[in-house]
Amino acid sequence: MASATSLQAPAFCRQRRTAIIASADSCFRQRLRTILSGFRWEVREAHGGAQAWGETLDAPPQAMVVDSWLPDLDVQDFLREFRAYFPNVDVVANDLASVKPAVISPYRQEIFYALRHVEDTDTAAWKTSPALDDEELQGNGMPVLRHGTSAFSGSMPLSSTRTMNSRVASSIATAGSSAIGFVEPIPELIGISSQMLEVKRRIRQVAPRNSAVLIEGPTGSGKELVARALHRLSLRSGKPFVAINCAAIPGDLLEAELFGHTRGAFTGAVQGRVGRIEAADGGTLFLDEIGEMPVQLQAKLLRFVESGELQRIGSNEIMTGDVRIIAATNQSLAQQTRSGSFRADLYYRLAVFLIRTPGLAERPDDLQSLVDHLLAQMGRYMPAKEIDDGAMELLRAHAWPGNVRELGHVLERAAILAGDAPMLTASVIEFGDTLN
Repeated sequence: MASATSLQAPAFCRQRRTAIIASADSCFRQRLRTILSGFRWEVREAHGGAQAWGETLDAPPQAMVVDSWLPDLDVQDFLREFRAYFPNVDVVANDLASVKPAVISPYRQEIFYALRHVEDTDTAAWKTSPALDDEELQGNGMPVLRHGTSAFSGSMPLSSTRTMNSRVASSIATAGSSAIGFVEPIPELIGISSQMLEVKRRIRQVAPRNSAVLIEGPTGSGKELVARALHRLSLRSGKPFVAINCAAIPGDLLEAELFGHTRGAFTGAVQGRVGRIEAADGGTLFLDEIGEMPVQLQAKLLRFVESGELQRIGSNEIMTGDVRIIAATNQSLAQQTRSGSFRADLYYRLAVFLIRTPGLAERPDDLQSLVDHLLAQMGRYMPAKEIDDGAMELLRAHAWPGNVRELGHVLERAAILAGDAPMLTASVIEFGDTLN
């Protein structure tokens, strides 16, 4: 059998085309790249889903080959969101049934040819499905390329799975079920608008790291949901997630809440108490509304962020903690830094990676999905409701200053007003600014 390097491009190969190969197996990527290069493909490699996404953002390819396992993302979740974000990229994956391609590259048969050649030369690589008959292939209107006993066309799915080598299997067993290779989808965040896809993409990029994350977005836009998703998808998911709202606790008590105190440290301290930072050791500390933290306390927090050292109030003992900090604000922390109300050195420590949660008005395409999701949640503790077109039109016309939180309240109010009626109509839709 001819080697991969000896394959020559057929006569019909005249035009340069681009592809990305997303796989954790470098040998598989190199073999496939060598063959496709012989067919005049310009090939870029990605060791995981996040890198493949970044490569596509930099320069969208004509096609992408996605392995059946990725080290950083759930493949099915990745395929669904990738197709929604990049509808013009032809995706070749093991299971195309859940990802209907909006476009099929006219040179897709070359990809199948290359995949079959890799299969023939490496039995641990890609496993293709049995051949379809000529009538089924020709009926799809796509050119057919024969290789051995199998037939490949632009519409033919790859239905079987790829065998992982022992090294990968061992690493999964070591990391456990929380390893990023087996991350679940992000059900906390509803929507496939470009803004939400970007939020999910950034969550998956930074979740497995220890980098500090700053979440900025308007009130009610789901900042805590993003923080919880970051923790759940991280290697710290088995450790505590501790949240504290810096705006809800008076400044003179916030220090004790964060760092803890000893017995008798101040009036009313009848016993010692572990602070939130200690409670989050090994896990994640979520500082909501960080912009409301008093400036004098920011200096003490900065010391912990820089050195991992902390002291309880009233104690001379210096302790250390291993905590990942995720902060959130509904203001521009950079602007607060320029005005002097927030320390610049702490800002740069917290804003290592920025995620912005969009307001509901910025993603109207997600409104129907959010309504369906919220009504389904309400159906767990009250009679299930549906919504008619007239009510949806009112919702679409609203500005949503309170974002998703406001939407949930509007729907709950409407469900109460509807009583036993199974349908929410325009007559029961009331917004907070229209109430007497």
